[in-house]
Amino acid sequence: MEKKNMSSVLDRIYAKAKENPQRVAFPEATNEKMMQAAYETGKEGYIIPVLVGNAEELKALAQERGYDPSVFTFVDIHEEEYKNKVIAAYVAKPDTRLKEKALGRRMQDPLYYAMAMQAVGEADVTFAGIDNTTGDVLLVGQMIIGLKSGISTVSSIGLADIPGYEGSEGSLLAVGDSAVCTNPNPEQLASIAISACDTVKELLGWEPRCAMVSYSTLGSGQGELIDKVTAALKIANELRPDLAIDGEFQLDAAIVPAVAAKKVNRESKVAGKANVLIWPDLNVGNTAVKLIQQFGHADAYGPMLQGFNSIVCDCSRGAPVSEIKGNVVISAVRAAGSRK
Repeated sequence: MEKKNMSSVLDRIYAKAKENPQRVAFPEATNEKMMQAAYETGKEGYIIPVLVGNAEELKALAQERGYDPSVFTFVDIHEEEYKNKVIAAYVAKPDTRLKEKALGRRMQDPLYYAMAMQAVGEADVTFAGIDNTTGDVLLVGQMIIGLKSGISTVSSIGLADIPGYEGSEGSLLAVGDSAVCTNPNPEQLASIAISACDTVKELLGWEPRCAMVSYSTLGSGQGELIDKVTAALKIANELRPDLAIDGEFQLDAAIVPAVAAKKVNRESKVAGKANVLIWPDLNVGNTAVKLIQQFGHADAYGPMLQGFNSIVCDCSRGAPVSEIKGNVVISAVRAAGSRK
């Protein structure tokens, strides 16, 4: 099997972004790192950067930092005509949670403003997380963007590039949730699996083969921890019979063909060749990712938020500009892929 690596995958993602640049709204563009990432990804043709805030202040900062302002689209949160257009389009949508006045008040905050733009199709992605906490981004995302039909929780997925691993996608493996949903119930766990399948399809073009991971393979163990996983699998299969989601599998039965041949005594599109692993809770997920990184010397990319009606991105406050740029481009490609 041809060995794939993260750099070649990222190269393909960057190429995809350039073919179809998306409008990415930056509500934290006064932040130096955020503006630099927006400028460089915009100038290089990967996205159309939309800076949301006080337009005069943003233009002055761009010039002060040596950036060509023509690379940016500036949206001034104090400009009434455009703001009223966004509000009118938002309240006209079915199932929105805020009325005109309530939304207008919240749109004094650039994060709410950017997400309202996204909700009405004036932007494709909102990218934040340096000046706003993860909690802020999740709260505003759920209130303004909303969750996809059939999805009960926001979750995350990461992409691991594991040296020496030869799986069904070369050295790559998608894993989740390792960052957001602490102890999902069966409905939430099903949502995480469904969202993860959609994410890898949008971003990488994979045909997802998703394994629900446990300490048991098809009833080899018993207990409430296993019951949760099997209940989640049943819900996921009922909600999305088009997806290959299977389990419950121990990790080796999910990804090693020889182990699957011994332990899985029935037909399975997933056993032994899973490219997506769903952890039963955050204890497992966080520990597993750290084990992969520490002992497998893997590069882990993410976490990528999933479950929203459209793409919302929360980046790490300590992330360097290079990592922010990568996550901006990944978010844009996911946004383009989600509309196919």
